[in-house]
Amino acid sequence: MSERRTTSSRPRTGRTIQMYNPHGALWDVGNLSWGHSVSGDLVNWADLGTVLDPTAPFDANGCASGSVTILPDGQPVILYSGIDADRRQVQNIAFPKNPRDPLLREWTKPGYNPVVPLPADVSADNFRDPTTAWLGRDGLWRFAISAVANGVGTTLVYRSADFLRWERNAAPLHASRDAVMAECPDLFPIAARGAEGLDTSARGAGVKHVLKVSMPDTLQDYYTVGRYDDEADTFTPDEDARGGDDDYRSWRRMDHGRLYASKTFFDARKNRRVLWAWVNESDSEADDVARGWSGLQSFPRALWLDPAGRQLVQWPVEEIETLRRGRAAMLGAEVESGGLREIGGIASSQADVDVVFEIPSLERAEGLDANRLLDADAVCEEMGASVQGGVGPFGLLVMASGDDLREHTAVFFRVFRLLRGEYTVLMCTDLARSSTKAGVYRPTHGGFVDVDIEKDKSISLRTLIDHSIIESFGGGGLTCMTARVYPEHVARGSSSHLYAFNNGSDAVKVRKLEAWELATASVNVAVEDHGLAASGDMCTSSAY
Repeated sequence: MSERRTTSSRPRTGRTIQMYNPHGALWDVGNLSWGHSVSGDLVNWADLGTVLDPTAPFDANGCASGSVTILPDGQPVILYSGIDADRRQVQNIAFPKNPRDPLLREWTKPGYNPVVPLPADVSADNFRDPTTAWLGRDGLWRFAISAVANGVGTTLVYRSADFLRWERNAAPLHASRDAVMAECPDLFPIAARGAEGLDTSARGAGVKHVLKVSMPDTLQDYYTVGRYDDEADTFTPDEDARGGDDDYRSWRRMDHGRLYASKTFFDARKNRRVLWAWVNESDSEADDVARGWSGLQSFPRALWLDPAGRQLVQWPVEEIETLRRGRAAMLGAEVESGGLREIGGIASSQADVDVVFEIPSLERAEGLDANRLLDADAVCEEMGASVQGGVGPFGLLVMASGDDLREHTAVFFRVFRLLRGEYTVLMCTDLARSSTKAGVYRPTHGGFVDVDIEKDKSISLRTLIDHSIIESFGGGGLTCMTARVYPEHVARGSSSHLYAFNNGSDAVKVRKLEAWELATASVNVAVEDHGLAASGDMCTSSAY
């Protein structure tokens, strides 16, 4: 498979349609299609080939990203950005050729496309990524889309009564003069209390909204929580949700590592909102070509609002646990200063690790200037896993080579005392020694975790390891971090090791650690081999 970028996971539970280059590993102009995969459990996937290809004047130079919406009669419709014969970005629709086909294998692009041509005030190469549409209380459909309008980075809203004829709202959903372009927008409702997901058209009391954008200059996703006005079709960030600044890059990050272009969908069967995202490579284009593919999708995550109503909580969907096999455990063990404890008994290159660290004392926490809270990456880079601290660094060493630890990735915490006396927890993923291979980008990722460490005296970490991808969830999913690693010892066929470590001044206790080896999922197999060809299960539940 070549580069697969998440552009929609919305039409039905267990279905994902992705921007995809079927001709090679590199992102070349004119060869973007939509790949199509189906699943009964969000874990094992069957490949259905391409569902949209650049075959018409309105998408001659590529079928770029978009979304799927389920209409009231149950029919799905694709709304996507095409790069037309004049290299302008325009918005098109497509319908299933046979709506009764449970796998929706073939789609038709009407000749009357584009349904939304390029507006006069919008840059030809900055008008893309329509969201899943939602219904307003006036009965009109809406979708949001990224644009640069009159030189301003803007998220526009379009309205339609029939999903064919669209009119632009006079006011933008949101605009930022500090952002030239913010792509892949996502606007979705979220319950102000509880973890239940909401239909994309939900509104009313007890409902907040999240606006998320992706910034191509940083390759990061940013979001804020706020209020969507469905009469004016505008979004206003909450004052306490890091949304008051026009610069999207001051908003909260969806993930503090290498995760981009995320999309969510509502899973009606399990009443949850699920997030997908694209995880790109960190080695060279030559490596991409040699592999024959580039980029992958993250583990799917359920998400909801934290009790304070300020930020999202993200957690791997429960179906991931069906892959768990052998189990290793550590209970009540101390990891002394400079200590290292191996977690054996499982193959740790494909594993699920869940640990709670207990901190007996915060007395030796190092001081930190509050200004440094603005750049967690820089603090993590300066104070990596090998730099001894007061309270931390402590955490996990994953994808580690043998006894020499020449290669390893450290996922860890440090606790700091701010000048006013309160404490803050920093979470880091240190890739400095993740690989000895030349030409690999090895950054250090960092993010602060919004927990009351003085009260709790403990913090949790869950890390999913799948060969070259490591996804970590700190503080129960308040801070998430994705990394790509390319250890040479694995390429040579050597096994990887897993450790709990502590490089702080005092001992920390592992209150509970459980680690499972993960079985290999079935991915990109032919649909006939997957057993879904005659199944009606794919249509028994819907996502909106």
